[in-house]
Amino acid sequence: MKSKFPDNFLWGGATAANQYEGGFEACGRGLSNLDMIPSKEHRFEVASGKLDPYSLKNEYYPSHIGVDGYHHFKEDIKLFAEMGFKVYRFSINWTRIYPNGDDEQPNEEGLRFYDQMIDECLRYDIEPLVTINHFDVPVNIIDKYGSWRNPVCIDLYLRLCKTLFTRYKGKVKYWITFNEINMILHMPYMAAGLFFGPKENVKEVSYSAAHNELVASAKAVLLAHEIDENNKVGCMLAAGNSYPYTCKPEDVMESIKMDRENYMFIDVQARGYYPSYALKKMQREHIDISAFEKDKDILNQGTVDFISFSYYNSMVATADPKLNETIKGNIFASVENPYLESSEWGWQIDPLGLRITLNYLYDRYQKPLFIVENGLGAVDNKEMINGDIIIDDKYRIDYLKSHISAMKDAIELDGVDLIGYTTWGCIDLVSASTGEMKKRYGFIYVDVDDEGKGTFNRYKKESFYWYKEVISSNGKNL
Repeated sequence: MKSKFPDNFLWGGATAANQYEGGFEACGRGLSNLDMIPSKEHRFEVASGKLDPYSLKNEYYPSHIGVDGYHHFKEDIKLFAEMGFKVYRFSINWTRIYPNGDDEQPNEEGLRFYDQMIDECLRYDIEPLVTINHFDVPVNIIDKYGSWRNPVCIDLYLRLCKTLFTRYKGKVKYWITFNEINMILHMPYMAAGLFFGPKENVKEVSYSAAHNELVASAKAVLLAHEIDENNKVGCMLAAGNSYPYTCKPEDVMESIKMDRENYMFIDVQARGYYPSYALKKMQREHIDISAFEKDKDILNQGTVDFISFSYYNSMVATADPKLNETIKGNIFASVENPYLESSEWGWQIDPLGLRITLNYLYDRYQKPLFIVENGLGAVDNKEMINGDIIIDDKYRIDYLKSHISAMKDAIELDGVDLIGYTTWGCIDLVSASTGEMKKRYGFIYVDVDDEGKGTFNRYKKESFYWYKEVISSNGKNL
């Protein structure tokens, strides 16, 4: 029987520079906001912009080491090729290319590092999918200009884009402008380097910063197409549809509001204008949107070619204040869904929710979709059997199998145009939400602990061999 996935479907995996690379001071790299976010008890406060990162001492900063991809990327890409990857999503560390963010010339040594990564992918016929900004903001830009609250960041970001589009013309075709752009409303320091003063209007600053990123994204799309007409540029959001807790109309309305908050920025990137509900929301919250008017034309011209997104869980909304108790999820607050099981970190597992999200996005935008993050964070136990390291992660296989089945139904039964799938953390890396290593996602185990200690040796998990079969059968054999 023929696979339900398109013949050219892009199977692969994803990492982010700040969680994977390490090489903190290698090749002249500068300091970024993500290098200032510690692990453990202060992580959430700093990431949310509530605690000045300069006030901390004697903390462990996991981005400084990551899983040492800086020194292991050739070995890792070879393992990805062994699995049969068609695509590898990775991000550029802004401070490796422009250490201060406002440098006049790029750091050639940093560019050579990405030259090698990209060439290594192409050597194995793996398509690079490059995220230009996976939350990284040079600390110099934060200190000097106030980060993305200042529109000067638009031109500084475009300088990075022009460098990348020119350097990798003919080598990289797929680009993502900003990772999970809606995260700016939830984790503003992590997502955009925003730390708030005691008298600042947090919402107004956050929306203004997001607007500057939207303008930068639109201009980047136009620039990418100008430099190479073959470039395909996408936006990216943290997705997952919201269910009403009951069929009570008030609960249904709350679920609509929750979805709108997630999709409002993607509405701009995909459609080219702010939706009326977003403008009304900002007016109600006394956010000055008069400055937005001057950017209407550029937003309209610079719409994206595809919609990419992460999916880990769905959410539940209710108007009942007594039920509005939150559970752990991907940084988003949600009422617990009684019909779903949860991971060790409280993220509810909902494969059908992925099909629902795919349908919702495709109905809304009618643009090709790309799932660029999906996976299960879990504690993996390694055993020594007959001299071999064995990691039996059947739970991860079951999770991914159910989600790929949902993708298959969305394509075959619903007609969704899905062009690719990159699992999150195809190799173990630092967890963005917790800063831990024990919360593992990969097909490849990395021997390093929460304190950055270990051999950094790589070991194949059981899921490695399973995913290899999924790819070789183009999704037929799950």
